[in-house]
Amino acid sequence: MNALTAWWKNVEKKHETAAQFVVFFILSNGITVLQLVLMPVFRWFFGLTSLEGTAFQFLPVGSSGGQTVYLFDYTAGPILPDGTGGGLAYFLAVEVTLLIAQVINFFAQRSITFKSNSSIWKAAMWYAIAYVVITIVAAALQVLYKAPIYSWSIDLLGARTGETVADVVTMIINAAVSFWVFFPIFKVIFTQVPEKTEAAETAEAAEAVEAVEARS
Repeated sequence: MNALTAWWKNVEKKHETAAQFVVFFILSNGITVLQLVLMPVFRWFFGLTSLEGTAFQFLPVGSSGGQTVYLFDYTAGPILPDGTGGGLAYFLAVEVTLLIAQVINFFAQRSITFKSNSSIWKAAMWYAIAYVVITIVAAALQVLYKAPIYSWSIDLLGARTGETVADVVTMIINAAVSFWVFFPIFKVIFTQVPEKTEAAETAEAAEAVEAVEARS
């Protein structure tokens, strides 16, 4: 074990970015598994409420066949073969799952992958901005692939099983989008600030004392 630890530290020293990518990959896959577990739980939970009967349609981006196309399009009622439906319940199940996963991902990647000691608040601000942008991009991509996936899954496997499989596939696609976009973002916002040595701190303290004495 000691030999393996020493070998890995040597890899981190010689190939920092590659080593970070490996750890990032492992943690990201763990977070994806967590999302696949949480998503059905939240769908079941919100399905017990009346939220499925409440439509959530936000950010119109055009029209098709006389119907408005929304970036976030969750019509009221159960999931239909074309991928629409689910209402506010489905939207919340997706977003709450992603939010929990990304909060965990933020702290795990910051402390384990990049070992960052820079301002956590500044990093959190940029992370939140990136999360919103990626959420919008992922929603735009869903306009292209969501309907075919749900239609194929439900036709092949039936309503209940087909929905579950389609949920898993769409969640994996969302995770893949996040994976490739977040690594370069993390590389920028999770920096390592050189820590002051004890000698430097002592010298600064001495300079401060001398400055005070000079003004006296």
